Amino acid sequence: MTTAGAQITPDSPGAATGREAPPALEVRDLVRHFPARGGVVRAVDGVSLTVGRGEVVGLVGESGSGKSTVGQCVVRLDTPTAGTVRIGGVDITRLSRRRLRPLRKDFHLVYQDPSASLDPRMTVGRIVGEPLALHRMATGDALRERVGELLSQVGLRPEVAARRPHELSGGQRQRVSIARALSVDPQLLVADEPTSALDVSVQASVLNLLADLQRDRGFGCLFITHDLAAVEFLADRIAVMYLGEIVEQAPAAELFAAPKHPYTQALLSAVPVPDPPAQRARERIVLHGDLPSPVLLKGADPKKAVGDCRFHTRCPLAVERCRTEAPQHRTLPGGRQVSCHLVGDDGTAPDAARP
Repeated sequence: MTTAGAQITPDSPGAATGREAPPALEVRDLVRHFPARGGVVRAVDGVSLTVGRGEVVGLVGESGSGKSTVGQCVVRLDTPTAGTVRIGGVDITRLSRRRLRPLRKDFHLVYQDPSASLDPRMTVGRIVGEPLALHRMATGDALRERVGELLSQVGLRPEVAARRPHELSGGQRQRVSIARALSVDPQLLVADEPTSALDVSVQASVLNLLADLQRDRGFGCLFITHDLAAVEFLADRIAVMYLGEIVEQAPAAELFAAPKHPYTQALLSAVPVPDPPAQRARERIVLHGDLPSPVLLKGADPKKAVGDCRFHTRCPLAVERCRTEAPQHRTLPGGRQVSCHLVGDDGTAPDAARP
């Protein structure tokens, strides 16, 4: 936001209107359904979230919750069934490939497995420099110099540019992926499980690198993971997904200190504490029951099919209302958002550890 007395130049984000620049990412009512035998799979069903400029938002949930599908739709590697995705205020949801191409420098994806995302036939220098060349941001000696700078920024020696991905360790390959993603100074970085394919010994170094780069460059980051310790370290805010929906959003410190949704409480109870007496004193919330099917059968009434809380089959606190009425996404005092009948409007939360 422009402060009092500051001047707005023609190139400033708020030059046209004098208002605050739009966030790095705005997702509204995002839906992604996939065809299935006899119906559709509701992989993502009405997700809304915002990533501010210079902010890290963690998107967490168990496997199959739809986290990676959200990330794929955000960077337009997949096309949403419905909803909108805005990058820096620009709606990219339905843009053609030709119109989308010049905008791709504004957002990049860091993949889960660097071994699969780096072309084994290309040198590291070509991999990192390819976005610069495609967007005509550098050529010749300037391109080679820029590649060397990028490699240095991610903790690699410039001479690594002559190597190929198979000659590097897993941690080094992921650093190359990060250097490639940041080569064109994007507004938004989507990191999809960036440490899950790495050894535990190098995960911390990659997380520290991401934190340092994000602080220095000020890009927005959507950090997709199931590693709650990693998201607590890196994220400013956290959105918790369950079966295609976001059930709770809050600042990271508040979410870990006092989770409201029973599913969030169960997730956090599984995080180990590095204090044996405290760990023994904690009460683990074990979820029982079966996951409801995400498949909407052909001919079924969509409203009736989602007319309950999707977590009620495993929730230890579920009541009859949870089985017959889908909870609304509400904003509580202080800005926390939660989707649960049992959470009071004043933020009073149920205790899932004591049904």
